[in-house]
Amino acid sequence: MAPGASSGAAAGVYIGLMSGTSLDGISAAAARFADAPAGGVAAELLAFAHVAYDAEKRDRMLAAMAGASPREYCRLAVDFGGWLAEAAELVMRSASLAPSEVRAIASHGQTLWHEPGHSTWQIGEPAVIAERTGVPVIANFRARDVAAGGQGAPLVPIADALLFSAPDAWRALQNLGGIGNVTIVPPGGATGGLRAFDTGPGVAVVDAVTRRLAPELPYDTDGALASRGRVIEAAVEWALADPYFAAPPPKSTGRELFGGEYAERFIARCRTSAPDASTEDCVVSAVALTARAIGDAFRRFVVEPVRELVLSGGGARNPALVRAIVDAMPGVTVRRFDELFFDGEAKEAVAFALMGFLHVAGRPGNVPEATGARGLRILGQWVPA
Repeated sequence: MAPGASSGAAAGVYIGLMSGTSLDGISAAAARFADAPAGGVAAELLAFAHVAYDAEKRDRMLAAMAGASPREYCRLAVDFGGWLAEAAELVMRSASLAPSEVRAIASHGQTLWHEPGHSTWQIGEPAVIAERTGVPVIANFRARDVAAGGQGAPLVPIADALLFSAPDAWRALQNLGGIGNVTIVPPGGATGGLRAFDTGPGVAVVDAVTRRLAPELPYDTDGALASRGRVIEAAVEWALADPYFAAPPPKSTGRELFGGEYAERFIARCRTSAPDASTEDCVVSAVALTARAIGDAFRRFVVEPVRELVLSGGGARNPALVRAIVDAMPGVTVRRFDELFFDGEAKEAVAFALMGFLHVAGRPGNVPEATGARGLRILGQWVPA
């Protein structure tokens, strides 16, 4: 099936692959898409799998983001393509899908560097995925939006509008991956008035603080550390003074700002502000930073009548973070994505599967109001099986 077909001819099963800034692993979703009778897109989740990174893989990713040799970048791109292929094959087996039954694999890859206004870099060699699975691959989705003057992010808003809107009310969908991003969705799946932007850190700072102060833990499981800590207000206020939070949308960010070095500075500020600060205090303060950044973003930039905030991503499984967001959002009902749809961990993988469908249908995948691009663009690059 060549790209550029009509929506009807593009209908079928797509696999979406996502590895986000939280660096917890690869999410893979198999979903069936078709045009909906009343307009928009109808979607059915067939299977979902999450393949966690072991410590060695996560460390390779983190090291590459800090700076690696050309040899390591070359090898990691191919190795990571193999890991993505394995995740795709796993979800195909889960859904009992033969390669011939899958129209395409849509792979986000792993962002190593994201510099809004200039460039964005995702690795995960699509030729390796196509060769190993026998399925065409669509990859490098962000680059075309950046070339058109956009931020290259967030890209999930098109799925938020077409698949996850409320029928008769405005809804906000907040993803809590490594970076937090929100989509403000008009009623009924309309894209006019749709907006989205990155609110700041999701779990990137929380996870980095946890790993530095409790190195035996990959992250704060079930918010156990945060639930025993006390917020160091001075450190949170210092963090929220970063110019990023006051900058108006469209905007996007990444680990380039809210990564390991930022976490080190945040820990230092916690201990300067409270010399007796415990590990738990530092972790819950990082939680407060994420939650209050979301609350501040709504007060500054959201003028739509939003009364419901839907949480997805790994951070939605952290009870301490969810409680902090509830406290930061008075007057707004906070719900988890799982309560309304399916496993929230699958949401972004399904979103990229949808972008694969849109690419094949010859339909735009970006939302210029969210990314700042000069106009609508078909996203992704096609690699035949």
